[in-house]
Amino acid sequence: MDLIFKNRYGHLVHERYLERVRKIMAQRQKRLASLKTRADAENYVEQARKKIRKCFSPFPRKSNLQPVITGVDEYPDYRLEKIIFQSRPGYYVTGNLYKPKSKRKCFPTVLGVCGHSQLGKAEPAYQAFCQGLVKRGFLVFIIDPISQGERWQHDVSPKKLYLCAAHNLIGNQLVLLDEFLGTWRVWDAIRAIDYLFTRDDVD
Repeated sequence: MDLIFKNRYGHLVHERYLERVRKIMAQRQKRLASLKTRADAENYVEQARKKIRKCFSPFPRKSNLQPVITGVDEYPDYRLEKIIFQSRPGYYVTGNLYKPKSKRKCFPTVLGVCGHSQLGKAEPAYQAFCQGLVKRGFLVFIIDPISQGERWQHDVSPKKLYLCAAHNLIGNQLVLLDEFLGTWRVWDAIRAIDYLFTRDDVD
């Protein structure tokens, strides 16, 4: 342990990545500044989409979502539906859908995705985000990320294994299968949007 603390280059890897990110960001700013025409912008968007697909592909085939509403809570301004669907066969995603109490039949809709919180969608900041939007007339669907909220996937207590460590464990296991944890998370969001398209109350 003493050797670690005496290491004068403890941030070497971190600083190397920062250097790379700053260089990439500078190149991006230069590229954006060079866009002069609509054709330039459309070409830039297509190149960005190709890179994103390369990073996150391949996605699996779409399967039956088999959504289930497991409960409903009523509040003065909105109702909250507790929903489970399968983004992949047998792979469950938990979510809460906030629906305004209004005479409208269809609503502008927002998909909420969580950052890092053990509580996932139950984190007070994320609930406030959803409540703020639903009170402004939006239908909001927020889902738990992998190993957060109702989707904790480890036998050990979350108090003993923080979610970043859980994500690292899952990510390392997926690498052995030539998979990427980010792809699984993005796929959950894509399938959540697919679920929203099945509803009559979504505009």
